[in-house]
Amino acid sequence: MLLKQRKNWESIKGIKLNRKLTAIILVFVMIPIAILSGVMFYNMEQSTIKENVSYLDSTMGRRQDSIKNNIDSINMTTQFFLSDETMNRILISAKNQGTYSTKEWLSFYRNDVASLERLINTNPVLAGARYYAASDNVQEMMPVMYNASRMQRQPWTYMAEAGGWVYDYKDNLFSNSDTAPLLALITPINDRKYGKLGVIETSMKMSTMFPSMYENVPGEISCFVTSDGNVIFGKRTDEKVKAIAINLAAEMTDKAKGLENNEIKTYYSRYDKSVISGMYIKELSGTLVSVEDISDSLNEVYKQRNIFVLWMIVILILLSFVVDLLVRQVLKSFYATLYTIRQVRKGDLSVRAKESGRDDEMGELAHQVNRMLDNIQTLMQQNIDREILAKDSQIKALQNQINAHFIYNVLESIKMMAEMQEEYDISDAITSLGKLLRYSMKWTSEMVLVSEELEYIKNYMALINLRFDYDIILSLNIPFAIMNQRVPKMSLQPIIENAIIHGVEEIAEDTTIYIKGLIVDNDCIIEITDNGRGMNDEELDRLKKKISGEIATGGGSGNGIGLKNVQDRLKASFGEGYGIDVATMEGCYTKVSVRIPLKSVENVKELC
Repeated sequence: MLLKQRKNWESIKGIKLNRKLTAIILVFVMIPIAILSGVMFYNMEQSTIKENVSYLDSTMGRRQDSIKNNIDSINMTTQFFLSDETMNRILISAKNQGTYSTKEWLSFYRNDVASLERLINTNPVLAGARYYAASDNVQEMMPVMYNASRMQRQPWTYMAEAGGWVYDYKDNLFSNSDTAPLLALITPINDRKYGKLGVIETSMKMSTMFPSMYENVPGEISCFVTSDGNVIFGKRTDEKVKAIAINLAAEMTDKAKGLENNEIKTYYSRYDKSVISGMYIKELSGTLVSVEDISDSLNEVYKQRNIFVLWMIVILILLSFVVDLLVRQVLKSFYATLYTIRQVRKGDLSVRAKESGRDDEMGELAHQVNRMLDNIQTLMQQNIDREILAKDSQIKALQNQINAHFIYNVLESIKMMAEMQEEYDISDAITSLGKLLRYSMKWTSEMVLVSEELEYIKNYMALINLRFDYDIILSLNIPFAIMNQRVPKMSLQPIIENAIIHGVEEIAEDTTIYIKGLIVDNDCIIEITDNGRGMNDEELDRLKKKISGEIATGGGSGNGIGLKNVQDRLKASFGEGYGIDVATMEGCYTKVSVRIPLKSVENVKELC
């Protein structure tokens, strides 16, 4: 994978500059166009969706009002039939096997039945309203009164006891009855004294209650989901719409519990590319669902988008040729200068770029290349001079080493004189001073062993104790493994010096400086602790900021420059994860921790 990416990158690097610039120009031209066109067509798509969602939602609102009026008509007619005292008396008489004369039946028909028939005929939304007696002991008076045997022909007979809404049935009362599907409210007629007297059937055509199910609306299919999950379609059926309707009806039925008003939910389904609207009808305990396929409208938007993209590709191809021609013309002087540079790479320093006299960047490039070639020749001569100076410096460094040997020999002579005079303190001090000078002037690598650095600190402490009337004791607790680690030369001594100047000198009494080594995971930690005056939180915070470089350090004592130099050298040698850290308690102690990596882990474990 990496090899493939590398080859791809090398192939890109090999493309000529004029083609790269052409590609860059085209990219920067086409990206805004692509973004703007993408936003434009996205907005067109969303506008089409919102328009169709809004239209279907408002349509469902109008359907809701129509359905409510139809339900009110059915309920009002049913209540009117229930309140008719004359018809109730006839039903009671039939229940009790009573009889009426022909004259009385004619009177009933001319007065009560005729008024009920006029009520039905004046309400065009109703398909009919009928009484069915509880027995056959009744004179049938069409189209209002029928006996029990006649009711048994209807498919909703099983609902005669409980009553309720029945949907999508055909009227089987007569052989020549209208076959249009109906819905009806079945209402039992009960009397406290005589019990069940009969049933009222108030019916309406399904196409009247739900016209959207039977209208040929392009792209739209409607259905009605009953409370028991039965899906009723009109002229057109669709299994996908059926599945959508069942899920939406279940959701709206659960949501509508406890609500007084019917609810309409309209949304867009990206998966089906359809606008879906559901209306829960509380009085019918069912949901009317309409699904409008808007894929044709969206496909028109996508078609316009594809045509636009095709034209953009054609324009991009034409534009690439024009831009490449212009870029080549602009880079003509550049390629001439590039030829000069290639000749120089072959070793011909006498060649010079042709300066066209143009006052633009390309003309300046040719001029600067010529100046660079002049400077190269000058620098080559200067490099020869520097080599001569470097040889002189090496000779001077050798002379300084010789001078250092002279100083060591003089100190050795003074030491012998002190021992002859039995001034052993002076002799020991000179010995420590000699070791200090030898270590500091030693011509060696910047990295030394921790053991060598500690030996230098011991000699330093021996000389420091000559200055004070009190003793500063050095306590070492360093594992052998850490002794063999390497640190930058003179990196621990500045910490000891800082502890003496800022911690010990101010209390001016016998004290101890502790140096302890720890191995934590793959790191070495060297802790240097003094029992000096310590620092408060403000002083500690200021010192840490100086060490990290957040606050500039100036000259003079107490400015933290020594610790900052140690920090910089440790990070430069080992990386950002290493360096020093300071912890303190005012009036108690100050501890500086030096973290360095543990090198040669296997060898170190053997040493431990």
